[in-house]
Amino acid sequence: MSGINYSLAIARYHDLLTPALAEASHEWLHDLLVRKHLVFGERLLCSVLRPRFLTHGQYRHVARTCHLVMTALETVRLAAMQDATLRAEFGLQAWEETLVHVHPGYPIASPTSRLDAFFAHGQDGLKFTEFNAETPAGAAYNDALTDVFLALPVMAAFSRSYACTPAPAAPGVIHALLNAYEVWRGTRERPVVAILDWSDVPTYSEFELFQQRFRALGIDCVIDDPRHCEYRDGRLYASGTPVNLIYKRVLIDELVERCGLEHDVVRAVRERAVCMVNSFPCKVLHKKASLAVVSDERFQHLLDNEQRAAVRAHVPWTRVMRERTTLHDGRTIDLLPWVAANRERLVLKPNDEYGGKGIVLGWTVDSETWQGAIRTALASPHIVQERVEVPSEPFPAWVDGALQVSDRMLDTAPYMSGGVVMEGCLTRISQDPLLNVTAGGGSNVPTFLVEER
Repeated sequence: MSGINYSLAIARYHDLLTPALAEASHEWLHDLLVRKHLVFGERLLCSVLRPRFLTHGQYRHVARTCHLVMTALETVRLAAMQDATLRAEFGLQAWEETLVHVHPGYPIASPTSRLDAFFAHGQDGLKFTEFNAETPAGAAYNDALTDVFLALPVMAAFSRSYACTPAPAAPGVIHALLNAYEVWRGTRERPVVAILDWSDVPTYSEFELFQQRFRALGIDCVIDDPRHCEYRDGRLYASGTPVNLIYKRVLIDELVERCGLEHDVVRAVRERAVCMVNSFPCKVLHKKASLAVVSDERFQHLLDNEQRAAVRAHVPWTRVMRERTTLHDGRTIDLLPWVAANRERLVLKPNDEYGGKGIVLGWTVDSETWQGAIRTALASPHIVQERVEVPSEPFPAWVDGALQVSDRMLDTAPYMSGGVVMEGCLTRISQDPLLNVTAGGGSNVPTFLVEER
């Protein structure tokens, strides 16, 4: 399907939204979001009336590129595990350095993960800006929103002229968990699953969606706060139930900071009493420095030709913030003075934060603020990354009793199963350039593959 037809598909969808059909679709959307409890905290997950569309060709392009970038990242991680000097580039804390050597019982560090990208026009318009190698959220939300949109009156009308294929994400997460458990256990059997995170997190409703999916497969599943878990007699108990597979949604650094290295969950994992996905070694690639390391000229010899080409085309120029010289566009630069002089083309990011915390977009601040951000970046681990094109599309919404169509920026965040296979894609839209739901800057829409009938 050509780019022109892709635009025509969006135009056709919007043309169908007569006042009556738009209002009816809005009422269906709001009612289903409330009844299915599709909320982030207290906020409904979606505020617009159109899903995100990708062509089948676009989806295949994203999947192929993800595979190459993911294999490059894993190649660098494996090399770092054997080389303390290389591993230091990731900025691990002392306690993390201890835990990343705890073997998870399966071969890859992140059986389930998510690459965060922006997908602008052109063959090289796909740019990966972050890698969530530890606790990627949103897969079950994505699939529940898919079901909601399939029920909307406007989607029924649109489907008469366009075939809309869902791109489910939650099955890939579950496959990754069960496959890791099978390797860890050494046999195929149904585990007892514990979804672990703090009881007050805004994503709790997604845990319930995953619990329903596990139970529909005949797999026992409980949700618990790590602080309530107990490790006794060689077994880990969550909600009073002995469990052997943890779907870890709590961040490792938060778990250790709040509960300590001798906490029952940490001890149970270290003593191989329970399988945890993703486990401690994922911390290496979860650092934002992972994109700096994989794209740094000093480490390109670790990659094969295809990996190098994919990284060069699809990972924006990224470096760890420190005093050094490096290459930019083929010429040597003195990093810190260059960063200071090129505010409008750069982003500063903390090495180990999430939800948009601490990110400074150079083009949105003045020179004095940028200088302060540089000082902060030198005082604690940060990366600097070159600005990428952020695409936007028109999205319709029902506001104050009328249809409004306005441009929203959108990202492309593919879920990766088993470290190499793309299964589904998160899309966040926003009028805020951070495009982060956690930061309060946007909402989610499901992704459909479209083609003319």
